[in-house]
Amino acid sequence: MTRQFELERYPTRAKDTLQGWDAADTLLLRQLENRQEPSGNVLIVNDAWGALSTGLAPLQPWALSDSYLAHAAIQENLRRNHLDFAAVRPLTSFDPLPVRIDLVVMKVPKSLALLEDQLHRIAPHLHDKTTVLAAAMTKHIHMSTLGLFEKIVGPTRTSLAEKKARLIFCEPDLTLQRPPNPWPKTFTIGPGNEVVISHAGVFAGERLDVGTRLLLEHLPRRHGPQRIVDLGCGNGVLGVRAAMDNPKAEITFLDESYRAVASAEATFRANLGAERQAHFIVANGLFDLANGAPATVGFDLVLNNPPFHENHAVSDATAWQMFVESRDALRPGGELWVVGNRHLGYPEKLKRLFGNCDIGSSNAKMVVLRTTKT
Repeated sequence: MTRQFELERYPTRAKDTLQGWDAADTLLLRQLENRQEPSGNVLIVNDAWGALSTGLAPLQPWALSDSYLAHAAIQENLRRNHLDFAAVRPLTSFDPLPVRIDLVVMKVPKSLALLEDQLHRIAPHLHDKTTVLAAAMTKHIHMSTLGLFEKIVGPTRTSLAEKKARLIFCEPDLTLQRPPNPWPKTFTIGPGNEVVISHAGVFAGERLDVGTRLLLEHLPRRHGPQRIVDLGCGNGVLGVRAAMDNPKAEITFLDESYRAVASAEATFRANLGAERQAHFIVANGLFDLANGAPATVGFDLVLNNPPFHENHAVSDATAWQMFVESRDALRPGGELWVVGNRHLGYPEKLKRLFGNCDIGSSNAKMVVLRTTKT
Protein backbone atom coordinates (compact mmCIF):
# COMPACT_ATOMS: atom_id res chain seq x y z
CA MET A 1 0.00 0.00 0.00
CA THR A 2 1.33 3.45 -0.86
CA ARG A 3 -0.83 5.15 1.74
CA GLN A 4 -1.42 4.40 5.40
CA PHE A 5 -4.95 4.39 6.82
CA GLU A 6 -6.38 4.49 10.32
CA LEU A 7 -8.84 1.59 10.59
CA GLU A 8 -10.97 0.21 13.39
CA ARG A 9 -13.59 -2.48 13.65
CA TYR A 10 -17.20 -1.42 14.09
CA PRO A 11 -18.81 -1.22 16.54
CA THR A 12 -15.83 0.03 18.54
CA ARG A 13 -15.54 -1.81 21.85
CA ALA A 14 -13.39 -1.05 24.86
CA LYS A 15 -10.30 -3.27 25.16
CA ASP A 16 -10.93 -4.77 21.70
CA THR A 17 -7.56 -6.07 20.47
CA LEU A 18 -8.77 -7.14 17.01
CA GLN A 19 -7.61 -4.90 14.16
CA GLY A 20 -9.80 -3.59 11.36
CA TRP A 21 -8.05 -5.52 8.58
CA ASP A 22 -6.21 -8.78 7.98
CA ALA A 23 -3.44 -10.05 5.72
CA ALA A 24 -5.96 -10.91 2.99
CA ASP A 25 -7.05 -7.25 2.85
CA THR A 26 -3.41 -6.20 2.57
CA LEU A 27 -2.75 -8.66 -0.27
CA LEU A 28 -5.74 -7.39 -2.24
CA LEU A 29 -4.80 -3.74 -1.80
CA ARG A 30 -1.18 -4.39 -2.79
CA GLN A 31 -2.33 -6.24 -5.89
CA LEU A 32 -4.46 -3.23 -6.86
CA GLU A 33 -2.27 -0.37 -5.62
CA ASN A 34 -1.55 0.95 -9.12
CA ARG A 35 -5.26 1.45 -9.85
CA GLN A 36 -5.69 4.99 -8.59
CA GLU A 37 -8.31 6.35 -11.01
CA PRO A 38 -11.77 5.00 -11.80
CA SER A 39 -11.48 2.38 -14.55
CA GLY A 40 -14.96 1.03 -15.08
CA ASN A 41 -17.36 -0.44 -12.57
CA VAL A 42 -15.64 -1.83 -9.45
CA LEU A 43 -17.50 -4.14 -7.09
CA ILE A 44 -16.12 -4.86 -3.61
CA VAL A 45 -17.72 -7.89 -1.95
CA ASN A 46 -17.77 -8.78 1.77
CA ASP A 47 -15.65 -5.92 3.09
CA ALA A 48 -16.31 -6.66 6.77
CA TRP A 49 -14.43 -3.75 8.36
CA GLY A 50 -14.06 -1.17 5.59
CA ALA A 51 -10.37 -1.70 4.81
CA LEU A 52 -10.95 -2.46 1.12
CA SER A 53 -13.49 0.32 0.62
CA THR A 54 -11.20 2.84 2.31
CA GLY A 55 -8.17 1.80 0.28
CA LEU A 56 -10.05 1.66 -3.01
CA ALA A 57 -12.24 4.74 -2.52
CA PRO A 58 -10.52 6.57 -5.45
CA LEU A 59 -11.99 3.92 -7.76
CA GLN A 60 -15.54 4.94 -6.68
CA PRO A 61 -16.56 1.32 -6.05
CA TRP A 62 -19.80 -0.33 -5.15
CA ALA A 63 -19.57 -2.25 -1.86
CA LEU A 64 -21.78 -5.34 -1.65
CA SER A 65 -22.35 -6.80 1.81
CA ASP A 66 -25.07 -8.69 3.65
CA SER A 67 -24.06 -7.04 6.92
CA TYR A 68 -25.59 -3.86 8.34
CA LEU A 69 -22.50 -3.58 10.55
CA ALA A 70 -20.14 -3.89 7.61
CA HIS A 71 -21.81 -0.96 5.86
CA ALA A 72 -21.56 1.04 9.08
CA ALA A 73 -17.86 0.08 9.38
CA ILE A 74 -17.20 1.31 5.84
CA GLN A 75 -18.83 4.66 6.56
CA GLU A 76 -17.01 5.03 9.88
CA ASN A 77 -13.59 4.27 8.38
CA LEU A 78 -14.19 6.61 5.45
CA ARG A 79 -15.00 9.33 7.99
CA ARG A 80 -11.98 8.44 10.10
CA ASN A 81 -9.71 8.89 7.07
CA HIS A 82 -11.41 12.08 5.83
CA LEU A 83 -12.74 10.46 2.67
CA ASP A 84 -15.98 11.31 0.88
CA PHE A 85 -18.85 9.02 1.95
CA ALA A 86 -20.25 9.22 -1.58
CA ALA A 87 -17.07 7.66 -3.01
CA VAL A 88 -18.27 4.19 -1.96
CA ARG A 89 -21.76 3.15 -3.01
CA PRO A 90 -23.33 0.56 -0.66
CA LEU A 91 -25.27 -2.45 -1.93
CA THR A 92 -27.19 -4.90 0.23
CA SER A 93 -27.75 -8.54 -0.67
CA PHE A 94 -30.84 -8.02 -2.83
CA ASP A 95 -30.00 -4.69 -4.45
CA PRO A 96 -29.50 -4.80 -8.25
CA LEU A 97 -25.86 -4.97 -9.31
CA PRO A 98 -24.26 -2.79 -11.98
CA VAL A 99 -25.18 -4.19 -15.40
CA ARG A 100 -21.51 -4.49 -16.36
CA ILE A 101 -18.77 -5.13 -13.78
CA ASP A 102 -15.13 -4.58 -14.76
CA LEU A 103 -13.37 -5.46 -11.51
CA VAL A 104 -14.52 -7.71 -8.64
CA VAL A 105 -12.59 -7.51 -5.36
CA MET A 106 -13.89 -10.15 -2.95
CA LYS A 107 -13.12 -11.29 0.56
CA VAL A 108 -14.14 -14.96 0.55
CA PRO A 109 -16.97 -15.34 3.10
CA LYS A 110 -16.96 -17.89 5.89
CA SER A 111 -20.08 -19.56 4.46
CA LEU A 112 -19.68 -21.62 1.28
CA ALA A 113 -23.41 -21.24 0.71
CA LEU A 114 -23.08 -17.46 0.74
CA LEU A 115 -20.13 -17.63 -1.66
CA GLU A 116 -22.15 -19.87 -3.98
CA ASP A 117 -25.13 -17.52 -4.06
CA GLN A 118 -22.98 -14.40 -4.46
CA LEU A 119 -21.07 -15.88 -7.39
CA HIS A 120 -24.35 -16.86 -9.04
CA ARG A 121 -25.63 -13.29 -8.66
CA ILE A 122 -22.40 -11.67 -9.85
CA ALA A 123 -21.54 -13.96 -12.80
CA PRO A 124 -24.17 -12.64 -15.26
CA HIS A 125 -22.69 -9.14 -14.91
CA LEU A 126 -19.13 -10.12 -15.90
CA HIS A 127 -17.52 -9.90 -19.33
CA ASP A 128 -14.44 -11.51 -20.85
CA LYS A 129 -12.18 -8.64 -19.72
CA THR A 130 -13.44 -8.53 -16.13
CA THR A 131 -10.79 -9.01 -13.46
CA VAL A 132 -12.03 -11.25 -10.63
CA LEU A 133 -9.73 -11.10 -7.61
CA ALA A 134 -10.52 -12.70 -4.25
CA ALA A 135 -8.60 -13.41 -1.07
CA ALA A 136 -8.83 -15.07 2.31
CA MET A 137 -6.61 -16.46 5.00
CA THR A 138 -5.06 -19.67 3.67
CA LYS A 139 -6.77 -21.89 6.25
CA HIS A 140 -10.14 -20.75 4.92
CA ILE A 141 -9.45 -21.57 1.26
CA HIS A 142 -10.37 -25.16 0.43
CA MET A 143 -10.82 -27.20 -2.73
CA SER A 144 -14.57 -26.65 -2.32
CA THR A 145 -13.97 -22.87 -2.31
CA LEU A 146 -12.00 -22.96 -5.54
CA GLY A 147 -14.49 -25.43 -7.00
CA LEU A 148 -17.29 -22.89 -6.69
CA PHE A 149 -15.28 -20.26 -8.58
CA GLU A 150 -14.50 -22.82 -11.28
CA LYS A 151 -18.09 -24.05 -11.55
CA ILE A 152 -19.82 -20.66 -11.56
CA VAL A 153 -17.32 -18.15 -12.98
CA GLY A 154 -14.42 -19.85 -14.77
CA PRO A 155 -10.79 -21.04 -14.58
CA THR A 156 -9.28 -20.36 -11.17
CA ARG A 157 -5.79 -20.31 -9.67
CA THR A 158 -4.24 -19.13 -6.43
CA SER A 159 -1.13 -17.22 -5.42
CA LEU A 160 1.55 -18.39 -3.05
CA ALA A 161 0.72 -17.81 0.60
CA GLU A 162 1.95 -14.62 2.22
CA LYS A 163 1.48 -14.00 5.93
CA LYS A 164 -0.96 -16.92 5.95
CA ALA A 165 -3.17 -15.31 3.28
CA ARG A 166 -3.65 -16.17 -0.38
CA LEU A 167 -5.09 -14.53 -3.49
CA ILE A 168 -7.56 -16.21 -5.85
CA PHE A 169 -7.51 -15.27 -9.54
CA CYS A 170 -10.54 -16.22 -11.64
CA GLU A 171 -11.11 -15.68 -15.36
CA PRO A 172 -14.75 -15.36 -16.46
CA ASP A 173 -15.78 -18.02 -18.97
CA LEU A 174 -18.79 -16.67 -20.83
CA THR A 175 -19.47 -20.09 -22.38
CA LEU A 176 -19.68 -21.81 -18.99
CA GLN A 177 -22.93 -23.67 -18.34
CA ARG A 178 -23.57 -22.75 -14.73
CA PRO A 179 -25.71 -25.04 -12.59
CA PRO A 180 -28.90 -23.46 -11.20
CA ASN A 181 -28.61 -21.44 -8.03
CA PRO A 182 -30.03 -23.66 -5.23
CA TRP A 183 -30.79 -20.74 -2.90
CA PRO A 184 -33.03 -19.96 -1.09
CA LYS A 185 -33.80 -23.39 0.35
CA THR A 186 -36.97 -24.66 2.05
CA PHE A 187 -37.50 -27.32 4.69
CA THR A 188 -40.13 -28.17 7.29
CA ILE A 189 -39.96 -28.66 11.04
CA GLY A 190 -42.13 -30.55 13.48
CA PRO A 191 -44.44 -31.01 15.12
CA GLY A 192 -46.62 -28.75 12.99
CA ASN A 193 -44.70 -29.07 9.70
CA GLU A 194 -43.96 -25.36 9.69
CA VAL A 195 -42.20 -24.19 6.52
CA VAL A 196 -38.74 -22.64 6.94
CA ILE A 197 -37.23 -20.59 4.10
CA SER A 198 -33.54 -19.70 4.30
CA HIS A 199 -31.38 -17.57 2.06
CA ALA A 200 -27.74 -18.52 1.59
CA GLY A 201 -25.44 -17.75 4.49
CA VAL A 202 -28.16 -17.63 7.13
CA PHE A 203 -27.43 -19.73 10.21
CA ALA A 204 -29.02 -23.19 10.07
CA GLY A 205 -29.92 -22.64 6.44
CA GLU A 206 -30.74 -26.26 5.60
CA ARG A 207 -31.81 -27.76 8.92
CA LEU A 208 -32.50 -26.58 12.44
CA ASP A 209 -29.53 -26.32 14.76
CA VAL A 210 -29.66 -28.21 18.04
CA GLY A 211 -29.99 -25.02 20.13
CA THR A 212 -33.00 -23.64 18.26
CA ARG A 213 -34.61 -27.07 18.36
CA LEU A 214 -34.22 -27.23 22.14
CA LEU A 215 -35.61 -23.72 22.66
CA LEU A 216 -38.57 -24.48 20.40
CA GLU A 217 -39.40 -27.50 22.54
CA HIS A 218 -39.56 -25.30 25.65
CA LEU A 219 -40.74 -22.01 24.20
CA PRO A 220 -42.84 -20.03 26.69
CA ARG A 221 -46.48 -19.79 25.63
CA ARG A 222 -48.02 -16.35 26.02
CA HIS A 223 -51.53 -15.09 25.38
CA GLY A 224 -52.97 -11.69 24.67
CA PRO A 225 -51.34 -8.56 23.20
CA GLN A 226 -47.75 -9.42 24.04
CA ARG A 227 -44.79 -7.61 22.44
CA ILE A 228 -42.21 -10.25 21.48
CA VAL A 229 -38.79 -9.88 19.84
CA ASP A 230 -36.90 -12.58 17.95
CA LEU A 231 -33.47 -11.01 18.48
CA GLY A 232 -30.82 -12.22 16.02
CA CYS A 233 -33.71 -13.88 14.23
CA GLY A 234 -31.87 -15.88 11.54
CA ASN A 235 -34.57 -17.68 9.55
CA GLY A 236 -37.21 -16.58 12.05
CA VAL A 237 -38.45 -19.91 13.38
CA LEU A 238 -38.58 -18.78 17.02
CA GLY A 239 -40.67 -15.70 16.27
CA VAL A 240 -42.90 -17.63 13.87
CA ARG A 241 -43.66 -20.27 16.49
CA ALA A 242 -44.42 -17.52 19.05
CA ALA A 243 -46.75 -15.86 16.54
CA MET A 244 -48.55 -19.13 15.83
CA ASP A 245 -49.00 -19.81 19.54
CA ASN A 246 -50.40 -16.33 20.20
CA PRO A 247 -52.55 -14.72 17.47
CA LYS A 248 -52.63 -11.39 19.36
CA ALA A 249 -48.86 -11.07 19.80
CA GLU A 250 -46.92 -8.28 18.09
CA ILE A 251 -43.74 -9.90 16.78
CA THR A 252 -40.52 -8.09 15.83
CA PHE A 253 -37.82 -9.94 13.87
CA LEU A 254 -34.44 -8.26 14.14
CA ASP A 255 -31.02 -9.14 12.74
CA GLU A 256 -28.00 -7.32 11.31
CA SER A 257 -28.09 -9.61 8.25
CA TYR A 258 -30.28 -8.58 5.32
CA ARG A 259 -30.54 -12.22 4.25
CA ALA A 260 -31.62 -13.29 7.73
CA VAL A 261 -34.43 -10.74 7.91
CA ALA A 262 -35.55 -11.64 4.38
CA SER A 263 -35.56 -15.31 5.42
CA ALA A 264 -37.57 -14.53 8.55
CA GLU A 265 -40.16 -12.60 6.54
CA ALA A 266 -40.44 -15.39 3.96
CA THR A 267 -40.80 -17.98 6.74
CA PHE A 268 -43.41 -15.85 8.50
CA ARG A 269 -45.49 -15.35 5.33
CA ALA A 270 -45.28 -19.03 4.40
CA ASN A 271 -46.83 -20.00 7.73
CA LEU A 272 -49.06 -17.06 8.68
CA GLY A 273 -50.03 -15.55 5.35
CA ALA A 274 -50.10 -11.98 4.11
CA GLU A 275 -52.68 -10.63 6.55
CA ARG A 276 -50.84 -11.17 9.83
CA GLN A 277 -48.69 -8.16 10.66
CA ALA A 278 -45.14 -8.22 12.04
CA HIS A 279 -42.02 -6.03 12.05
CA PHE A 280 -38.92 -7.08 10.05
CA ILE A 281 -35.91 -4.94 10.85
CA VAL A 282 -32.25 -4.91 9.81
CA ALA A 283 -30.31 -3.12 12.56
CA ASN A 284 -27.49 -3.36 15.05
CA GLY A 285 -29.63 -4.76 17.83
CA LEU A 286 -32.30 -3.13 19.97
CA PHE A 287 -30.28 0.07 20.49
CA ASP A 288 -30.19 0.77 16.78
CA LEU A 289 -33.68 0.11 15.48
CA ALA A 290 -34.42 1.86 12.19
CA ASN A 291 -36.76 1.91 9.21
CA GLY A 292 -39.97 2.74 11.04
CA ALA A 293 -39.46 0.29 13.90
CA PRO A 294 -41.75 0.11 16.95
CA ALA A 295 -40.77 1.62 20.29
CA THR A 296 -37.56 0.18 21.69
CA VAL A 297 -38.79 -0.39 25.25
CA GLY A 298 -41.65 -2.21 26.89
CA PHE A 299 -41.21 -5.63 25.34
CA ASP A 300 -42.74 -8.58 27.16
CA LEU A 301 -40.49 -11.31 25.81
CA VAL A 302 -37.15 -11.51 24.02
CA LEU A 303 -36.14 -14.80 22.34
CA ASN A 304 -32.45 -15.15 21.60
CA ASN A 305 -30.03 -17.73 20.20
CA PRO A 306 -26.93 -15.50 20.14
CA PRO A 307 -23.88 -16.09 17.92
CA PHE A 308 -20.52 -16.73 19.52
CA HIS A 309 -18.44 -15.93 16.43
CA GLU A 310 -17.65 -12.62 14.73
CA ASN A 311 -16.51 -13.58 11.24
CA HIS A 312 -13.84 -16.20 12.03
CA ALA A 313 -13.09 -15.01 15.58
CA VAL A 314 -14.67 -16.63 18.65
CA SER A 315 -16.25 -13.88 20.74
CA ASP A 316 -19.09 -13.37 23.21
CA ALA A 317 -19.20 -9.60 22.57
CA THR A 318 -22.33 -9.81 20.40
CA ALA A 319 -24.11 -12.02 22.94
CA TRP A 320 -23.23 -9.63 25.75
CA GLN A 321 -24.56 -6.69 23.71
CA MET A 322 -27.80 -8.59 23.10
CA PHE A 323 -28.20 -9.36 26.80
CA VAL A 324 -27.63 -5.73 27.83
CA GLU A 325 -30.03 -4.42 25.21
CA SER A 326 -32.66 -6.96 26.20
CA ARG A 327 -32.45 -5.92 29.83
CA ASP A 328 -32.97 -2.28 28.88
CA ALA A 329 -35.76 -2.98 26.36
CA LEU A 330 -37.89 -5.28 28.51
CA ARG A 331 -40.69 -3.96 30.68
CA PRO A 332 -40.56 -4.80 34.41
CA GLY A 333 -41.56 -8.45 34.63
CA GLY A 334 -40.58 -9.09 31.03
CA GLU A 335 -38.43 -12.11 30.25
CA LEU A 336 -35.39 -12.95 28.16
CA TRP A 337 -35.11 -16.57 27.01
CA VAL A 338 -31.69 -17.61 25.75
CA VAL A 339 -30.26 -20.85 24.38
CA GLY A 340 -26.53 -21.46 24.16
CA ASN A 341 -23.72 -23.95 24.52
CA ARG A 342 -23.04 -25.00 28.11
CA HIS A 343 -19.37 -23.99 27.95
CA LEU A 344 -20.12 -20.33 27.15
CA GLY A 345 -20.96 -19.39 30.73
CA TYR A 346 -24.15 -17.49 29.93
CA PRO A 347 -25.81 -18.13 33.35
CA GLU A 348 -23.14 -16.12 35.17
CA LYS A 349 -23.35 -13.28 32.65
CA LEU A 350 -27.13 -13.11 32.90
CA LYS A 351 -27.08 -13.16 36.69
CA ARG A 352 -24.70 -10.19 36.65
CA LEU A 353 -27.08 -8.24 34.42
CA PHE A 354 -30.50 -9.29 35.69
CA GLY A 355 -29.80 -10.55 39.21
CA ASN A 356 -31.47 -13.85 38.34
CA CYS A 357 -31.24 -16.72 35.87
CA ASP A 358 -33.14 -20.01 35.80
CA ILE A 359 -32.41 -23.09 33.71
CA GLY A 360 -35.48 -23.87 31.64
CA SER A 361 -34.10 -27.01 30.04
CA SER A 362 -30.80 -28.58 29.03
CA ASN A 363 -29.16 -31.48 27.28
CA ALA A 364 -25.58 -32.70 27.03
CA LYS A 365 -24.54 -29.72 24.88
CA MET A 366 -27.07 -26.89 25.21
CA VAL A 367 -28.94 -25.05 27.92
CA VAL A 368 -32.10 -22.91 27.82
CA LEU A 369 -32.02 -19.98 30.25
CA ARG A 370 -34.74 -17.63 31.49
CA THR A 371 -34.17 -14.28 33.14
CA THR A 372 -36.74 -11.76 34.39
CA LYS A 373 -36.38 -7.98 34.54
CA THR A 374 -37.26 -6.89 38.06
